[in-house]
Amino acid sequence: MSITLKQVFNKDKTFRPKRKFEPGTQRFELHKKAQASLNSGVDIKAAVQLPHGEDLNDWVAVHVVDFFNRINLIYGTICEFCTEKSCPVMSGGPRYEYRWQDDLKYKKPTALPAPQYMNLLMDWIEVQINNEEIFPTSIGIPFPKNFIQICKKIVCRLFRVFVHVYIHHFDRIILMGAEAHVNTCYKHFYYFGTELNLIDRKELEPLVS
Repeated sequence: MSITLKQVFNKDKTFRPKRKFEPGTQRFELHKKAQASLNSGVDIKAAVQLPHGEDLNDWVAVHVVDFFNRINLIYGTICEFCTEKSCPVMSGGPRYEYRWQDDLKYKKPTALPAPQYMNLLMDWIEVQINNEEIFPTSIGIPFPKNFIQICKKIVCRLFRVFVHVYIHHFDRIILMGAEAHVNTCYKHFYYFGTELNLIDRKELEPLVS
């Protein structure tokens, strides 16, 4: 019997408030179209391809916000097990360490415990996607010229959440019986990032098996 990600995970444990699309907007309709493609059983690799006649920036914006929501849901469920004691460094196994830099408080790449890194990461993404000058929600307001570059950075950093969860906390995902759902979400994210060239191959190395 098929069940959804929300049924597997406790939605009350979402790490950050969910960002929603306003009904009646083009982005809301694009989100419905994307979800309908996935729910219809269409191959995930085909489902992430830019639909004919649609704007690339709108398509990317819809998916970036959607993945932010989904990955929040996944990490929010296991975050009580991701502590400064269990994860003193934000990493993806012994070979990959992720350092935080935001050009504000952390002007140089800084080693941090995983939960602190995650908090800073989600705060940073929230600022981006709630900024009307970067993710405009009103018709007629253009995306910034560097929009895709901003999204590449968001996608890259969200991917690191997957890496950390898979390598350090997948035992909790298995105990919840949610591995199939996390795997599907990861595949969707992976195909989206690679199809639209939003993530460097080097970033993918920790989860290459």
